[in-house]
Formats: sequence, structure tokens, C-alpha cells
Amino acid sequence: MNDFRPLPVDLPATQAQAGQIYAKRAIWAAVALLLLGGSARALVNNQEQKILATYTSATLERTVLTTKATPGKLAHTLRLPTTLRGNSESVIYARTSGYIAAWHKGIGDYVKQGELLATIDTPEQEHQLAQARAEREQIAARMQLAKTTLARWEALSQNESAISQQDLDEKRSALRQSEADLNAAQANVKRLENLENYRNIVAPFSGIITRRSIEVGDYITLGSKELFALTQTDPLRATIWIPQAYADNLATGTDIAINLREQQGRDLNARIERIAGGIDPGTRSRQVDLILPNPEAALLPGAYAEVAIPVTSAIETLVAPSATLIIRDQHQRIAVVENDNTISFRTIKSGRDLGRDVEVLHGISKDDVLVVSPPDQLVENETVKTREWRPAPPASK
Repeated sequence: MNDFRPLPVDLPATQAQAGQIYAKRAIWAAVALLLLGGSARALVNNQEQKILATYTSATLERTVLTTKATPGKLAHTLRLPTTLRGNSESVIYARTSGYIAAWHKGIGDYVKQGELLATIDTPEQEHQLAQARAEREQIAARMQLAKTTLARWEALSQNESAISQQDLDEKRSALRQSEADLNAAQANVKRLENLENYRNIVAPFSGIITRRSIEVGDYITLGSKELFALTQTDPLRATIWIPQAYADNLATGTDIAINLREQQGRDLNARIERIAGGIDPGTRSRQVDLILPNPEAALLPGAYAEVAIPVTSAIETLVAPSATLIIRDQHQRIAVVENDNTISFRTIKSGRDLGRDVEVLHGISKDDVLVVSPPDQLVENETVKTREWRPAPPASK
């Protein structure tokens, strides 16, 4: 019978190998878990990036307000500012020198033609006039004597032997010289009398005193200082300047409406009195003078007024909001949204400024979609979203 003995087993070595196997398995499990977590995280990041890209794209797509141009009116009312002035306006100066003795009319007084406004005291001129009159009388006496002497000599000339022809010619010449001296003296007296009359300052026409620039005792020299300003208030006048585009559509005698705010919106009827025969090259406009009846002096000279003139234009234009204009480098452009919702910039030529709107002569069409108040960041070919622009209603007056 064989003797069977089991082989000896190294228990500590077997346990070590098993621990190594477990450790490897744990490492591989951890690696697998990490790979699985990384894959899941990558998938989540990818989805978030897609969501962020979609949101960013939607955010960056600009929304702009849009509108369209409308055909301009060929016939409309042209409103122009003006200032009312008197039918006749005059600044009165002194025509002689002296001291103001008295003034009889002040600002706001209505005076008639020839009415006394002020008096100037001129004592030196009075003395000069008295002296000139005395000299005239002396010359008149000498002329009378020369005339009597000539008559006697002509009587004596009947006897040829009494006087010579030379003596007779001298007497005749003395008379003519005396007559000339008398005429000169008379002219000097007349001149001084006119200066004496200039002591009285009178109104050249009927009107209202608008300025008085003198006081009693002021020394006045010939034409050196304004004394009064006189304005004729009935009728009143106004001057306007019509742009060249409408300068041919006016005629004298046409009734024109004038509005003053002080009259609470009530239009007054004026009439075209004169029209300039040409265009002013500086302003490219035509001068038109209006006349406005003012029998009760309710309207004051110097007041601001607006003139409403119905005009027509042969030029067909488009009218766009002024907010669509882009002015850069002295060029005017308008941003237009094309059919594919991209932006393009059009260079335009503008016409009249109508306030909230502006005339566009060429560069766009009535079917173009215009961008209102385009932002500075807007660029060519940029894709945008559009939203219709609705203008605010005008403020009530």
C-alpha cells in the first residue's frame, strides 16, 4: 500500500496573487467608470454647445424697424417765415444844428403828415438870417440907385455931346451887377429861412412813433443823431423768399394766407404786390413782397408771421422719414433691406427738408424697404429681422 501525502501549499503566495487580480480588476473598473463618465460629460458639453450656438445665433441676428417711401405731393402748401413791417418806415434826423427845445410826440403816438414832433433852438442861425436880410436891403438900395442913375444917363445920352458911350455902358453894367448881387442875397436869405424852418421837426407821413431818441437840452448836429422812427401801420408789408423750384408759379394780385400765433390760428389775407424779376444767385430764391391791410392797427410792425403759399412742382419725388437718412463723409445714404433680408446701402440725392420727412430725388424706389434709425454697427450684407415702424402722431398745438 502506497503511502499518499498531499503536496504542501504556499498559502501566503496564493493570497497575494488573488489581491493583485482584485486590484487590477478594480483599476479596470475605475478606468471604465472614468471613460463612461467622460463620454457622458462630452455628450452633455456637445449638447450645451449646440444650445449655446443656437441661442447666440438667434441673439446676434439684429431686428430693425422698417418703412417704405411714399410718393411726394406735386401740389402742397409751402410755409415760410416772415416779419411784418410798415408800409413806410422812416428814421428822422435833424437838418440843422442846435439844442432840443422841446419834443411833442413820443413812442406809441399816432401823428399825421406835417404834424410837429420836436423843436430845435438855433440862436446863431437867427442872427445869420437877420444879417442876411439886412445885406439884401442894402443891395436893393444900391440897385435902386443904379437904376435911377442909368435912367438919367440915358436921358442925357439924347444929346450926343453931353456924355460918352463908355460912361453909359458903365452905368448899365453897374445896374446889372446890382441885380446879380440882389439875387445872390435873396438866395442866401432863402437858404437861411429854410434852415430856420428845419428847426421844426415834422412827420413826413402819417404813422406811429416807434422810437424817440432825444431829450430836452440835447445838442444835435446836422444828420448826426436819430431823432424819431416813424412807421406807417396801414397797410403792413412782408417779404418772403420762394425757392427756385416754385418761383414760376406765382402772380401779382394773388391772395396769400398769413398766420400769427397771437391771432389764435386765424389766417389773415394778404396779397402779392411785387415779384422780383430774377432769382437771387446767393440763395437760389425769388423775392416776393406782400401787402396786408391793417385798418385797426391790430397787427404790430416787427411781428413774426408764417406765410402759407399753395405751390405745385413738376418734379416727381419720394418722401421718406428723416430718420432713415445716414449722413457720413458728406454723402447721404439709406439702408435698404433686400429680399433675402440682407442689408444694402444706397446713395441718394435729397430734395427739400420737410421737417419730419425729406424728399428723395433718386436712389430708392417706392417698393424698397427702408431701415429707420439704423444702428452704427449695421454693415453691408448683414442678415436682419424686420419689424414695421409706426411713426408717433404729431403733437397737438
